[in-house]
Amino acid sequence: MMANMRFVEWRMEAKRPFRRQSKRRRRRINLQKALFVLPNLFTLSSVFCGVYAMMLCTGEVSSNDIYRACLAVFFGIFFDMSDGRVARLTRTQSEFGVQLDSLADLITFGVAPALIVYVWTFAELGILGALTCFVYVACGAIRLARFNVLAGQESTSLRYFIGLPIPLAAGTLITLIVFYVREFGEKTPHLGVSVSVLLVLGLLMVSNVQYRSFKEVKPNKISIGVLLGLLALFTAIALVERTSLALLFYFLVYVLVGIFLDIARRVSRQPKSTSLGRES
Repeated sequence: MMANMRFVEWRMEAKRPFRRQSKRRRRRINLQKALFVLPNLFTLSSVFCGVYAMMLCTGEVSSNDIYRACLAVFFGIFFDMSDGRVARLTRTQSEFGVQLDSLADLITFGVAPALIVYVWTFAELGILGALTCFVYVACGAIRLARFNVLAGQESTSLRYFIGLPIPLAAGTLITLIVFYVREFGEKTPHLGVSVSVLLVLGLLMVSNVQYRSFKEVKPNKISIGVLLGLLALFTAIALVERTSLALLFYFLVYVLVGIFLDIARRVSRQPKSTSLGRES
């Protein structure tokens, strides 16, 4: 009898390690699947920045609130630039990520900047100011929809964007606002200037102007030298004047160079290649 009880206890003790191992195996996390969440977290962080910027524009809004809202959108640009690179580094690109990125861009770089401009300058115009801001948002939505359609075509190139990318349009707009707020405080620009800037940026987004994406630029002596030169120029402008002026300078140069090169192509009658480039 005692021998039978010991044998049963021995069998129970022998089974316990296997049960523990089976529980541990069940608790293991598939890291490859978990990595798919990482770039989407960066995208959702960009959405949070856009929503927070819009919240700052509610109620009684001061110039400091406008400044903080612009900073929130600028941080959204940082997260938007990071999600695509994280996806490529972890090899977790997916169609879901492309669609989520476009929806996030429309909120953070379309609706949020338009609301900032409306509260800052166009509120006194009423429905006319709302329609002007709507044109900017609508152009951004069309730009993103066209990007999603072209993303599925194999003949597209990663060297160029078609139309001004919406993060760069928002960056140009908010750096202009930040510079003006820091320079003139509560004073707002002339309505004609504000309307013109908003409409031009919106129309550039839906235009066929090609903008270089720098996706296929490989690090070499020339590219590294150009990058160091740009960083030195940025530092000089930031130290002599303002950081916002340095950022505005780079955004404006990118916008204007794209227009200039497109005019040069039309004059020389060079055929355009179907181009795409990723938003971030």
